[in-house]
Amino acid sequence: MIIKKLVLCCAGMVVAGQAFAQVELKTYADRDGYLDVQKLTCAQLASTFQEDADYLAAWYSGWYNGLAKKHVMQVARAKSLQHEVIVHCKANPGKKVIEAIDVVFKDYRSDQGIQMKK
Repeated sequence: MIIKKLVLCCAGMVVAGQAFAQVELKTYADRDGYLDVQKLTCAQLASTFQEDADYLAAWYSGWYNGLAKKHVMQVARAKSLQHEVIVHCKANPGKKVIEAIDVVFKDYRSDQGIQMKK
């Protein structure tokens, strides 16, 4: 379920990218071409070209889905959570993308009364 939300959140990040000057995603990579997705900020994601943001959203989705061994998503919920991530990132451009996803998912679980298994 968390993975489904992440997919939606990542998609939201893609849409958020249209509000900023656009640069290639590789702009944020190290000199060897590696991008540390755990350090990427909302502002950085929002400033990439749409194709790069789409690619990164797919990567985050695959990463989280792989960790949770999930392979399905609920489209309507994903779109809603994606929007929430976009709103959160626009309000917090210095926040890391993974932090924004975490905040949105925790709020959603709390609102829905969803308990995480330990």
